[in-house]
Amino acid sequence: MLKENIRNSYLTAFETVKAFVENDENIEKTEKISQELALAYKNGKKSLIAGNGGSNCDAMHFAEEFTGRFRKDRRALPSISISDSSHITCVGNDYGFDFIFAKGVEAFGQEGDFFFGISTSGNSKNVIEAVKMAKKKNLKTVALLGKDGGKLKGECDYEFIIPGKTSDRIQEVHMMILHIIIEGVERVLFPENY
Repeated sequence: MLKENIRNSYLTAFETVKAFVENDENIEKTEKISQELALAYKNGKKSLIAGNGGSNCDAMHFAEEFTGRFRKDRRALPSISISDSSHITCVGNDYGFDFIFAKGVEAFGQEGDFFFGISTSGNSKNVIEAVKMAKKKNLKTVALLGKDGGKLKGECDYEFIIPGKTSDRIQEVHMMILHIIIEGVERVLFPENY
């Protein structure tokens, strides 16, 4: 019985990815974001990213792939995951949890930078506030959402809405998107590595 549940979980994950990839709009958005982010890096800009729980882990993973390396050695690229525990607890205590990411965007974001907000529901208040701050400061905004997109649907320059039923399947596709954006940026900036 467990074996069939496991097989069904793999098949559900596969079908979620397959449906995403078969939508040409998702491929085009991924390409545009990769090209625009590469240009931003070339012009001395940076990326900021934030999410809660597992999405926070994805945010840290995304940032470290740029500041370290993805596939081959290359110069480090500036990317910040708004996940520092002292920042989060300070802002959470002084302003409220809804502003932990917005204050990070306010502190580090500059016009022309990118902000990536991750929310499997699309309703995370702290991600919504961060998007508002990013737009106020003229950052490019990208939302990785799930289900029906929630309150963040239509609020960013680019959005990916994964129509999965559970957060885990949605997060798996989010991480795939982030990895492929990183690869796209590297292919533009460091073609010799590919």
